[in-house]
Amino acid sequence: MLNKELKLASEETLYDRDKVEQIPIRNGFGDGLVIAGDADPNVVVLCADLSESTRAQVYQKKYPDRYVEMGVAEQNMAATAAGFAAMGKVPFISSYAMFSPGRNWEQIRTTAGYNNQNVKIAAAHAGISVGPDGATHQAIEDIGIMRGIANMIVFVPADAHEARRATVAAAKIKGPVYIRYAREKTPVVTTNDTPFEVGKAYTYRDGKDVALIAAGPLVYEALMAAHMLEKEGISARVINCPTIKPMDEATIVKAAKECGAVVSCEEHQVINGLGSAVAEVLARNYPVPQEFVGVQNRYGESGEPNELMEKFGLRDHHIADAAKKVVQRKN
Repeated sequence: MLNKELKLASEETLYDRDKVEQIPIRNGFGDGLVIAGDADPNVVVLCADLSESTRAQVYQKKYPDRYVEMGVAEQNMAATAAGFAAMGKVPFISSYAMFSPGRNWEQIRTTAGYNNQNVKIAAAHAGISVGPDGATHQAIEDIGIMRGIANMIVFVPADAHEARRATVAAAKIKGPVYIRYAREKTPVVTTNDTPFEVGKAYTYRDGKDVALIAAGPLVYEALMAAHMLEKEGISARVINCPTIKPMDEATIVKAAKECGAVVSCEEHQVINGLGSAVAEVLARNYPVPQEFVGVQNRYGESGEPNELMEKFGLRDHHIADAAKKVVQRKN
């Protein structure tokens, strides 16, 4: 049963893929920008010629005098944003994750991270669910390269509502922030009233046999997996971890102690992403068996998003299989 205190989506429709509400996560970013801009006139948005795709156009239409079109110049965009931040502005830079931070990582590291400047990096079209654009446009290494930057906070929201809240929260943080979001329509797990706090992971569904720790679109897949496992007599806890850095170590360690086994679930390489971050926490505090659901050391490819999620082993039944495997290891 879902944690009612967190005011999540209705269970009546949540576990039915044909009925659950689906919205692109990037829509939440656009909505969050406007809310942040309404609250703070220092919020400015820079985009690398992708305002429609990233949903930065929502802000552009309302605040054209606080929007800068940088063209296809991601490295210049990052350095310019750091300059804006040094002058007291709150700049968001927006592009595809493969180009920002993919192409401008060094500029982000040096001008934003090293100088601890108040730059917000919003990365659209992350993960293999980008679909037909193929491997060159499917960022599946970005969490790793961003969480390795000192001072950088890393958000991976689960749905459009959480992306909106993460964007608003990022505008209030003093320092660099990375927000990763997917392109495709994603099942809506949270509501307007679901809490979001920087550095906090949330137990969406309780369980005692295994903990499914997920981020981004795989939060929904983890919930579906727990629903499947329940029918087989396995009690699975589902934890949404929207802040990859800093990680909510207390919640992760508590789950490890009470469940004795963990499955990490992410639309990212299993190397250096959420799963690696979870493993680091467990290694320092309370080691337990762990399975890693994610992209297994390979590149993406062209295809329809749903086909790719299936082919790359990122669906609910893949998570359920990993859960059964790790429970056997525990036992």
